[in-house]
Parts: sequence; C-alpha cells; structure tokens
Amino acid sequence: MDLAVIILAAGKGTRMRSALPKVLHPLAGKPLVQHVIDTARRLRPKELIVVAGHGADRLRAAVTDPDVQWVIQQEQLGTGHAVQVAMPAVTAENVLILYGDVPLISARTLETLTAAVRPGQMVLLSVELSNPAGYGRIVRADDGSVQRIVEQKDASAEELAIREGNTGILCANRDDLANHLTKLKKDNAQGEYYLTDCIEACVQAGGTVHGMVAANEAEVSGINNKRQLNELERVYQRQAADRLMEQGVTLADRERFDLRGEIESVGMDVFIDVNCIFEGRVTIGDNVTIGPNCQIVDSTIGDNVTILANCVIENATIGADCNIGPFARLRPDTELKQGAKVGNFVETKKAVVGKGSKVNHLSYVGDAIVGERVNIGAGTITCNYDGANKHLTEIGDDAFIGSNTALVAPVKINDGATIGAGSTITREAPRDTLTLTRAKQINITGWKRPVKGEKK
Repeated sequence: MDLAVIILAAGKGTRMRSALPKVLHPLAGKPLVQHVIDTARRLRPKELIVVAGHGADRLRAAVTDPDVQWVIQQEQLGTGHAVQVAMPAVTAENVLILYGDVPLISARTLETLTAAVRPGQMVLLSVELSNPAGYGRIVRADDGSVQRIVEQKDASAEELAIREGNTGILCANRDDLANHLTKLKKDNAQGEYYLTDCIEACVQAGGTVHGMVAANEAEVSGINNKRQLNELERVYQRQAADRLMEQGVTLADRERFDLRGEIESVGMDVFIDVNCIFEGRVTIGDNVTIGPNCQIVDSTIGDNVTILANCVIENATIGADCNIGPFARLRPDTELKQGAKVGNFVETKKAVVGKGSKVNHLSYVGDAIVGERVNIGAGTITCNYDGANKHLTEIGDDAFIGSNTALVAPVKINDGATIGAGSTITREAPRDTLTLTRAKQINITGWKRPVKGEKK
C-alpha cells in the first residue's frame, strides 16, 4: 500500500510530572514513541512522519532513525492542528494517524485497518471499554457506520453512556483527509482543533466511516501518568513471558520477568528464575539454567550453561557447559570457552577464558587471554591499567596461578607455569616452572602484642 504514517508526539505530558517529554518515557527499556515507530515501520510506509512540539530537541536527539521525517508543531492547538501541520510532507496516497503515547498497538491490527481504506471511506479504530471515562464516544448510524465522535467534555448524558470509545487511530485517503482538515473548527470546550471532527466532516461530505473494534483495550491504551505507564509495562512483560513459555521456556514466575530488548532465539529445556532482566539482543541455547536476580545484556549463552544467582553478564559470549556465579560480573568482550568456570565475586572484562579453565572466587581478570585448563586462585588480579593505557596479560595452557597474585601487565605466563601464592609478577614466567616473589618470613621470638591500658 502507498502509505504515509503520521505519529503525533507533540504533547507535554503534564500529568507525568517529569521534565522528560512524555513520549520519551521508557517502556520495556525503550521510549514510548520508539515502540510506535518500530511498529509503523513494519507496514513499509512511503513516509514516516513524527510531529514534535514540546521537547522537540530532546525527542530528535533520542530518536535517530534515519527514515523518520520531523515536523514541528510550534503551537499545540490540538490533534487536528498537528495533522494539518504534517500534511504538506505527505505524498503517499493514504495516511495512517498514530500516537506516540500508545506503544502497544500491533502491526497486525494496523495492517487490517489500512487494508480497508478507500477513496471516500475512512477507517477508524475503536475499543469497547468497561470504563470509557476520558474517551471520546463513538456515535454510530443505524447501519453500523460511524456517524461522529463526541469528546467527553462535550458529550450529553446519553452519549456518555456509550461504552465504545475512540482510540484516535484512523486511516484515510490523503486528498479526502486534507479536505476534511480544512473544515475543522475550535468551537469546543478545549478551544482546539479535534482530529475526530474529520469523522463528521466525512459523513457530511457523503463519505463512509467504517469502525473497526480493537481486539483488546491494552493494545490501544494511551499513557498519561506513571500509573498507566506501569500498567502497560506489566502488560508488555506478560506478553513477552507468554511468548517465551509458548517456546518451551520454564519461568519461575512470569510476573517477575523483564524483557527490555529481544531474546532472538531460545533452546529447549531452559529455566529462568525470578527477577531476571534481559536487555538488548540475547541468544540462549539448550538446557540453560539462569538463577534469580540476573541481568543479561547483548550476550550469547551456549548449551548446558548454569548461571547462578545475582550475576551481571554484558556483551559476553558464553560457550557450552560453562558455570557462572553466584555474584559474578562479566563485562563487555568476555568470552568463556567450553567448560570454563567463573565463580563467586569474580569480575572479567575483555577476557578470553579457555576451555576448562577456572576463575573460582574473588578475582579480577581484565584484558587477558587465558589458555585451557588454567586454575586462577582466589584474590588474583590482572593489573591491566597503568593510568593511561590498558595492557594484555597472557596465560598459557595448564598454568596454575596461586591465590592473592598480582599479574602486572603486559606480562606472559607460559604453558604449565606455576605462580606461588602472594606473588607480584612483572616479568615473563617460564614454562613448567615455579615462579614466586615473596618477602622472606621473619619470626620474632618473645614479641608481645600491645594491650589496652585500664580506663581511668
């Protein structure tokens, strides 16, 4: 379809009680308006136009999609005025109107909506509401077509009893819509140009308005305050959890699961415990167990991996059969080869840990290449930063690093080397050799520990 999408995002959002423009508040880690843009893009529109007003500079800085055209509504004179401002940028045959604070609208619904539009015929999306307070009411003719929309502040008692509400989402022929927009007036309680008045204008011009009812209320719910934002966050997360469970994932509690990105693929027999957060793009293999309170960002998790409680994994690649945590932090560019183990209170950064190697506890391994079957003892650190530059530590296969060792990079530990506990290594450690640097132990006979005197 030859389609232009106009997304209205100019409002201040006073009820959010925030300096941040309303449409930039995050839902599932992404600005509200970005959800709408991403959905609109799935329709393959000829033009994708966002109407900005309040906080326009911040909006344009946050949304950098190259296919978005920006139109500035200098004065906020209503939804009809916003569309009037945007229309000069439209060249497509048909126009779809969306809203930057309605983040859960589905592409499937919009595809059905846009497919029904014809010259002289508008299509309007409505919703059946248990409580229609705050919504414009849909007034239908005897044949079921939409006759007009009346805003709540302008509605009679009879009209207020109507439970079918207007979502504001509509699609129309460009020329028809442009004509209807010229007939808008602001003689209403708000003193604004209502886009909804185009419905009545279409009917008066002899056209037809088809009303299509949305599948559910959440899909078309707008956000005006933090409570509504929280409610839709949980709707989004339940939907994400349901999709995962349909793929065979076991969730300890779908109400305590958060997806702020995309799980691109997930294997069989995966278990995810409570309070886990997934951000960016994550891939999970077969037979993976993820303990409670973990955060996983832009990472790949291989088959048969166990991640214990309270781990943070960011931009990392985890090979098969690895064991991580509890309380481990894998920072960007960490790669664990098959069967590697990173234990409790271990931090890694830009490190490759070889097949079968172990960093069990209380250690920092950064800017390092660790070979296979290496054991790194508790309290070991790679001293990789000299205050200006980062340096590499290389540890060969089958090396053994004793506890409380400082490896001062750049430094190389060769295959089979053993480093004695408590050492500070500044030079290359030879192959199959014990290397240690340690002050001589001194025993002082008869020494007495100081004692506190009596209080006076």
